[in-house]
Amino acid sequence: MSFLPSFALAPQGTVSGFDGQKATQTYQLPVTASWELDIFGRMRNSKKQAQALYAQSQDYKQAVCTQLIANIANTYYTLLMLDEQLDLSRRTAETWKETVASARALMNAGQYDEAAVSQMEATYYSVQTTVLDLEEQINQVENSMALLLAETPRSYERGKLSEQVLPENLSTGVPVQLLANRPDVRSAERSLEAAFYATNQARSAFYPSITLSGSAGWTNEAGSLIINPAKFLASAIGSLTMPLFNRGQNIANLKIAKAQQEEAKLSFQQTLLNAGTEVNDALTACQVSREKAKLYERQVDALRNTVRSTSLLMEYGNRTYLEVLTARQTLLDAELSQVANRFTEIQSIVTLYQALGGGRGE
Repeated sequence: MSFLPSFALAPQGTVSGFDGQKATQTYQLPVTASWELDIFGRMRNSKKQAQALYAQSQDYKQAVCTQLIANIANTYYTLLMLDEQLDLSRRTAETWKETVASARALMNAGQYDEAAVSQMEATYYSVQTTVLDLEEQINQVENSMALLLAETPRSYERGKLSEQVLPENLSTGVPVQLLANRPDVRSAERSLEAAFYATNQARSAFYPSITLSGSAGWTNEAGSLIINPAKFLASAIGSLTMPLFNRGQNIANLKIAKAQQEEAKLSFQQTLLNAGTEVNDALTACQVSREKAKLYERQVDALRNTVRSTSLLMEYGNRTYLEVLTARQTLLDAELSQVANRFTEIQSIVTLYQALGGGRGE
């Protein structure tokens, strides 16, 4: 509905004759106008409802963009994590290869038994299997990245997980105003806004509509007379339309609109609560990951010392190779867990970015 009058040009012409008499020609060249007075807010509420629905579509666009950015970031950091784990596994496999060669030489010299050497070889093959699994996972994640970027599958240049710099200080208290940046929160708010104006629009249906209309133009017909040349003719009409027999339908429409407004209100409240929970979860995950990172660092240092000491004791003391085998496997597991924890920390930052609404859509 337009707040301005609507205009139309409606020219008419007539040629008529009777009983063989000379034909008469009449014409009219009027410009008609119609203007509905929005006294009870029907058109105003309809316009605001449409604006709210349009804004909601923009929020949905930003939600899609934010989700895409978060998915690309998570996929990229997953590649960095797998690269780090692959590097650890390859270095471990190389160490095991050298150890197996040394142990076999000692066995040939009569200092090792075949059972110990076979155990070493089995562990070496197990680590090689892990390397192949990681290479396959990297290829799959690169294909996922290509799919997100709408590109053909290829290998992507990237940095290292250990070189990534993250914000050091994150606030544990999040004002509610920050949650307003989330597109899903704004979308729920727009739905509530649209439902509010829909209720007002349904309520305005109980009141009459007032319309002003008129026409002005030239004609050569004035009443029953035909005159030439044309004369200017103008008319104006005011009309009031009051609903009489559709009151029951209007009442039903109003009840439906109120119910939809209440539903939109509850949905908005639930969306806001969910947003706060997601932000809190992301902050907690980041803080816990950082605390665990300190413990993993100490654990890895301790296990490296254990491997070094156990190897020396086995070579010059009474330690068995089974103890060295256990120490090295425990070290590898701890290093892989340390890398996974670093990825979890970065992923929590990405999740926090998404939970706070991400970048603003344009």
